[in-house]
Amino acid sequence: MENLIASLWAARFQIAQGLVTTAEVSAAPIALGTILGLAVGIGLSYGPRPLRLLMHFYVDVVRGTPVLVLVLASFYVLAFLGLHLGAKASGILALTVFCGAHLGEVTRGALAAIPAGQVEAARSLGLGFGRILALVLVPQAVRLALPVWVNTAVEIVKASTLLSVIGVGELLLKTQEVIGRTFLTLEFYLLAGLLYFAINYSIQALGQRAERRLAIPGL
Repeated sequence: MENLIASLWAARFQIAQGLVTTAEVSAAPIALGTILGLAVGIGLSYGPRPLRLLMHFYVDVVRGTPVLVLVLASFYVLAFLGLHLGAKASGILALTVFCGAHLGEVTRGALAAIPAGQVEAARSLGLGFGRILALVLVPQAVRLALPVWVNTAVEIVKASTLLSVIGVGELLLKTQEVIGRTFLTLEFYLLAGLLYFAINYSIQALGQRAERRLAIPGL
């Protein structure tokens, strides 16, 4: 027991560094992927046919590709093409592309679920499409898509562990480095699991709180 406590204390900065990196490489793709997904969803729903075909191609290709392949492609293929982003930036790019494709389809489905009569009513009030989109469609689509958005955010946190293959020092990689030095495999993997659970539980709790605040009484 004394050996475990001493090892935990000695590894505190390394584990904390991995935890911070995990937060960085998860939060950035979630934020950027949300913006991208919203734009893709609007393009899929209301864009001209060539744009819709392009968006469909992007969504279908990315959703059909394993996240690990996206991570490796963003790191090695871009470097082969002369674009050297670094491991962390490449990982964030891969997870953003993955998140944007999933949320784009979610946004399209949420926009399709809004009754067409609301758009007609807004037009009868003299609102242009831009204001209808901003004031009527997007707020309702965000409310409808929020539960799936929370699930996608949790998936992004779990997918961030894949960035260890390109050398990003996130929590899993730092944990493995500590295990390699201390040989306390079960103890440190258990600690990493608890930390991942704490992050994902926090996201779910914030999502549920947002759902309650955005809920319309009676609906």
